Amino acid sequence: MKVLIVVCNVPDAALATQMATVLIEAQLAACVNILAPCQSVYRWQGQTESASEIPLLIKTTSGQYAALQAKIQELHPYEVPEIVALPVETGLPAYLGWVVDSVAPLS
Repeated sequence: MKVLIVVCNVPDAALATQMATVLIEAQLAACVNILAPCQSVYRWQGQTESASEIPLLIKTTSGQYAALQAKIQELHPYEVPEIVALPVETGLPAYLGWVVDSVAPLS
């Protein structure tokens, strides 16, 4: 089972905390880091936009990625939220094992 780090930005701290809690309680993630607010500049519908966002780093497994993505889309207010999964190529074996053990097995 591969460990993934999923990056997702949300519009405010309240949603960041809510989303992190839901993902952990549903065992879709082992850990969610809520980072400091950042300013995002991006193109949307042909216009340059800017927004303050809260980045999330979500640790999960490849087996639960589809369910995690669906839950984020359910909770997220954006029409097209940023949900990007990065594979973890290597890491402390004990930590990677903890992530796998903390995420519910694919049912």
